[in-house]
Parts: sequence; C-alpha cells; structure tokens
Amino acid sequence: MNQIIFDIETSGADFDSLDETSKEYFLKYAQSDEEKQEVRDSMSFYPLTAQIVALGMLDADKDKGYMFYQDKENSKKRFNEGGIEFIAADEREILEYFWAQIKECWQFVTFNGRGFDGPFIMIRSAILKVKPTRNLVPYRYDHKQHVDLMDQLMFYGASRRKFSLHMWCKAFGIPSPKEEGVTGLEVKDLFNQGKCLDIARYCVGDLKATRALFHYWDKYLKF
Repeated sequence: MNQIIFDIETSGADFDSLDETSKEYFLKYAQSDEEKQEVRDSMSFYPLTAQIVALGMLDADKDKGYMFYQDKENSKKRFNEGGIEFIAADEREILEYFWAQIKECWQFVTFNGRGFDGPFIMIRSAILKVKPTRNLVPYRYDHKQHVDLMDQLMFYGASRRKFSLHMWCKAFGIPSPKEEGVTGLEVKDLFNQGKCLDIARYCVGDLKATRALFHYWDKYLKF
C-alpha cells in the first residue's frame, strides 16, 4: 500500500487508578460535578492515560488493508474479512506492525490525524519503546505527505467550527459509520466487556468513510 488511510481507537485508564498528583492535575480547573465527571471521562483522549486498542490501515484505492486490534481472549487470532486482514495482538505488537507497514508509503490520509491519531501513535510508541519509522506530523501546510482531512476541510482553521467525520459524511452523501450502532465514546466500555471485534469493525467503518471523504475532497476541493 503506497497511499494509506489510518485510524485508531483508544481506551483510557480508570480515573481512580491514577496517582493523587495526576488526579489533582486533571481536576485543577474543574469546579462543578459535571466538569469533574467530564474530566474523569476524558482519559481515552491522552496517550499518557490511554492505550491503543485498535489501529487500522486501508489502501486508498482498494478494499485491502490491516486491522490490528487487542483481544486478550483470542491472542494471535488472524482472519480476512472483506479484504481486511484482522490481526489480534498486544499494543506493542500493534505498533510494530503499523510502523513496518507505513514505512514505505508515500502518503497517509487521516481525519484529525495531526491533532489526535498521529501524536497519539508516536507517544504510545515512545512509551512502549518502539521506534517510529515515519514522522506522522510533518509540516502542516503541505498535504503531500499527510492529508489531514479535518485540516483541509477547515482550510487550516479558517472555518469557525470543527465538524465531525459524521457531519462531513452527511453533508457529502457518504454513509457514516456512526449510524451503525457504535460510537467512539463506547470504545472503553466495549473493550472492558471484551467486545474487541466490535471495536475493530467499527474502526474499519471509520477507515472506509475517511477514504470516501478523501476521494470527495480530492475531486472537488483539492488545490
């Protein structure tokens, strides 16, 4: 795969499992009970408090790719579904697989990959002592290497509001994976329940929606 779409799903640590200094840091500016609960529910957003439970890669032009996902009950399980090779592995192995595959690709495509997926993958790799093979967050204003569709559709922040992948899909007539019963907010609970394949398949849906959005942008908005 020379042109790759990638996406991750993450699961955060339980807030109560953090040390007291970390808890104080996160709650420093939270005043109301609602704000404190919002902080407690945000652990999946940060590579210092969360892990990657699914990482998918999809060819930009074909139904061909990889879905690396954690599944402790079915370690090393491997099967093909619709052209996607599903591989169960631990987080460190997931990252090793990812870096081996993306090493030679000439362009990667994401939705909010500069703001979330790219930095998250790189920091988790450093934490687990896995050496990245690419810089996933190169120069922002040149999409030759990394096409972050959120950046492109916002014209690098010129638009006033960030819209979700679901909203862009709806606007452009692209089927949204968010309508199939799973959302990113459910990933932690699904992971804790052992529903790892549900997470992996949801991530594949995001990959396919991102690919369709990429082709739409490429045809109508790319300059």
